[in-house]
Amino acid sequence: MRALPQRDRLFLTDSGLETDLVFNHGVDLPCFAAFPLLRTASGRQLFDAYFRRHIAVAAAAGTGFLLESVTWRASSDWADQLGIGAGELDSLNRDAIMMLKSLRDELATPRIPMVISGCVGPRGDGYVAPQGMEARSAQDYHNVQIASLASAGPDMLSAITMTNVPEAIGIAHAARAVDLPVAISFTLETDGCLPTRETLADAIAAVDAATDAYPSYYMINCAHPTHFAALFDAPAAWQNRVQGLRANASTLSHAELDAMTSLDDGDAVALAADYAGIRQRLPWLMVLGGCCGTDVRHIAAIASACTH
Repeated sequence: MRALPQRDRLFLTDSGLETDLVFNHGVDLPCFAAFPLLRTASGRQLFDAYFRRHIAVAAAAGTGFLLESVTWRASSDWADQLGIGAGELDSLNRDAIMMLKSLRDELATPRIPMVISGCVGPRGDGYVAPQGMEARSAQDYHNVQIASLASAGPDMLSAITMTNVPEAIGIAHAARAVDLPVAISFTLETDGCLPTRETLADAIAAVDAATDAYPSYYMINCAHPTHFAALFDAPAAWQNRVQGLRANASTLSHAELDAMTSLDDGDAVALAADYAGIRQRLPWLMVLGGCCGTDVRHIAAIASACTH
């Protein structure tokens, strides 16, 4: 499996794309899916501007940048709800990677290396664990999108907002089938556990046991640092597998966030201080970005707190 440069130096990545588009730019996203915007020139311009804002933060901070494709919901169940057929879905997944390649060709430098990741989201809701999910059926489902992404030549895959172990295992097997590294990012609740009530330590152990530790690393996302920082109070071997963080801006629970009609963008400076505190305990934490409610302001604050 190919080596990833973010194992050796700090990489920033982007923020909460969907919440940024909806609440900060007034974009309508049916099914909370951003990828259909690739269909239009105006949508592609929105993505281009979004990534350039974030890359500029990495350039100022002197970090690498992980370009995550806009394909979090670009899988068949979501496409069916959006009236997008299999052929167009395949093209949109590939187009999302090609867009990032163009940005890297233009903006990457030896000082600011860039890694392109094909983003895979959960088959269901990113807040709720599905009933009866099996690793084999998850692999069969995600094989289709992962094959599309892989055909465009990303450096890796990232499974974002994973709520359960079987789906994470299935995605890891699908990534192995196309010979791409994969990062698995788990959604956590306010108590630091997965929506299935499993601990993060147990979830990582289960995925590693079922896949011969195939994931290159694990991440945490879609929770505020105050929800999970205590997991790292006492050193433990499993913590070495956690190498990325994409936290929510808000301290609210998922249920509270779902009920809101306005954006809770939290306190960017306090969030950044929380990141720096966790990174003091996990100095190998090498991929830093944001999730719901965050935007480029939060990434800039995180960059400042973690590079000085």
